[in-house]
Amino acid sequence: MKHAMILGWLGFALALVGGRQALRGPVGQVRQRAIRLRRVTERDAAAWARMRCALWPEAAEAEHMGEIADYFAGTASEPQAVLVAETASMLVGLAELSVRSTAEGCTTGRVAYLEGWFIDRDSRRQGVGRALVAAAEDWGRQQGCREFGSDTQAENEASAAAHRALGFEDAGLVRTFRKDIRPKKRGNAR
Repeated sequence: MKHAMILGWLGFALALVGGRQALRGPVGQVRQRAIRLRRVTERDAAAWARMRCALWPEAAEAEHMGEIADYFAGTASEPQAVLVAETASMLVGLAELSVRSTAEGCTTGRVAYLEGWFIDRDSRRQGVGRALVAAAEDWGRQQGCREFGSDTQAENEASAAAHRALGFEDAGLVRTFRKDIRPKKRGNAR
């Protein structure tokens, strides 16, 4: 199955701030929590769906759950791999990955692609997203890719800034179009 690609090295505990991630609590207190990166498993399906619903709210939860089921069944064309960030109690981030033959601004014919990237609001700006992207880049290298692509909505300035902060270069905006071309009804010449 595609999702079972070699990612075993991701089972390490992520070292952030001396092996722990510092969180600011009330009145300047600092509490620590360990963050671990790993591959997604079937027991993560509900948490994965929760994060997908937050990232792509235009799709119904049932649609997300169907795509997650397809991933675990090995029948989804993408994502090809999913990495998650977890604390002792819950998943706080994800990176959905694929390999594309083309990507805007890329010149090679095999591009690792960040299809989806989400960090829970309470875990943002603490290195979790950076760590997931670094692990995703390593996954891409393992797939034989030399370039890493991603995208975001044109109006999502926070995501664009996060991408630039991690070394992504803006490849420009692309306007996409679609048109319904269902078979014409009989007797309708238009």
